[in-house]
Amino acid sequence: MMGTFGWFSILPPVLAIILAIKTKHVYVSLVLGIWLGWTIIDGWNPLAGAVHMIDAMVDVFKNEDNTHVIFFSAMIGAVITFTQYSGGMQGFINWITKKGFVKTRKSAGLLAWFLSFFIFIESSICVLVSGAVARPLFDKLKISREKLSYILDSTSAPKCILIPLNAWGAFILGLLASQNVDKPVHLLISSLPFNFYALAAILFVLLTILFQIDFGPMKSAEKRVREEGKLLRRGAQPLISNEVTLTPKKEGIPARAFNMVLPVATMVFALPIAFLITGKGSFMDGQGSLAVLWSVLVALSAAGIAYSIQRLMTVHEIVRMFLKGVSGLMPLALLMILAFVIGNTCTMLGTGPFVAQVVKSTIHPGFIPTLLFAVSCFIAFSTGTSWGTFAIMIPIAVPMITIIPLHPGLTLAAVLSGGVFGDHCSPISDTTIISSMAAATDHIDHVRTQLPYALGAAGLAMLFFLLFGFLL
Repeated sequence: MMGTFGWFSILPPVLAIILAIKTKHVYVSLVLGIWLGWTIIDGWNPLAGAVHMIDAMVDVFKNEDNTHVIFFSAMIGAVITFTQYSGGMQGFINWITKKGFVKTRKSAGLLAWFLSFFIFIESSICVLVSGAVARPLFDKLKISREKLSYILDSTSAPKCILIPLNAWGAFILGLLASQNVDKPVHLLISSLPFNFYALAAILFVLLTILFQIDFGPMKSAEKRVREEGKLLRRGAQPLISNEVTLTPKKEGIPARAFNMVLPVATMVFALPIAFLITGKGSFMDGQGSLAVLWSVLVALSAAGIAYSIQRLMTVHEIVRMFLKGVSGLMPLALLMILAFVIGNTCTMLGTGPFVAQVVKSTIHPGFIPTLLFAVSCFIAFSTGTSWGTFAIMIPIAVPMITIIPLHPGLTLAAVLSGGVFGDHCSPISDTTIISSMAAATDHIDHVRTQLPYALGAAGLAMLFFLLFGFLL
């Protein structure tokens, strides 16, 4: 059946893209795209298409990699609730603040950047922690809330794709595995040096901090704080950071930084060991999704044991927080299921090979990475989701690698870079909204002041994709 549907094969992802941009409802858009795909496969029978769409959703769990990714990503929610309820997050915030590392505007910015970069387990948690630590310091040193939200937002999502020891990496590995990529871990790692937008975004933030580079709306915001002492513009409506915390700290227990560092460090150290074990001694041959699942289970076990020994949480509370955290990330798990299904549907239709053949005959291969980056940027910015963009674009881009052929790492990096751009710039992205909350700034002010920096990084990335598209 695969590869016989011609132009009809592109209708499902195109429909998903158009509906997601128009309605902002990614879940509904993906479901309708999947349904259309199976309707086409079933000879334009809409009822048969609906039946086979449901079968395709169930079949996701027949693939071990898909199941590992879904389980792991949901359990990240448990890591977050553990660190909060045990007082670990508050303890970490207290420790950083008490040390008094920050005395100048530059050191305050560097602290926010450092925390946002090195807490890579999940983008939202790093934004919340960094914002809670840095916001009072920024206020004291008369640095605008807009500057803080820019540092948080432009570091959190880009670094998650550059240090993929998290749900981002597991999700991408799952998408690559569903496209029958022989060594998905190797492909993902090979793409990291070419992820030009993520690299440029993080570098721009660091340079902005070190050299106090302010321009556009950000320059006006910084001038307002320095000269008028106003942290927010007149009429601004700041979002409140405590609205996004998953669960409060348990009352009556000490707040120890150790209880946040322990699960995160355990996961980081367990991951390479799991890669070696699943790869039978070879890190590059390790089973990425299984290794990540093992590492998060070890981290949760270590945290549960430590909290029990300290008598911070009872067994009942540990189970309750685990279930609360997992349930909090169920929307993410659902998005993953739909992403895998639309990828499998496009494989059945032969969407990727068809698009690759058309592109091969009409566009010079050197332009293709730039084109993939631009299209991914547009989709992600319009829909507010990088993961939805990955789900649509990876099944289209991966088949091009062998048919045209293209450099594998560069091609994947173009899609990932474009997805990250939209994730942290779009006003409807959850990462963008959480950054506004963590900095307690007006959401539109955050988007408006951040966008010129992001567009500069995107322009630089596009030049590099164009250059390397012809060099490699």
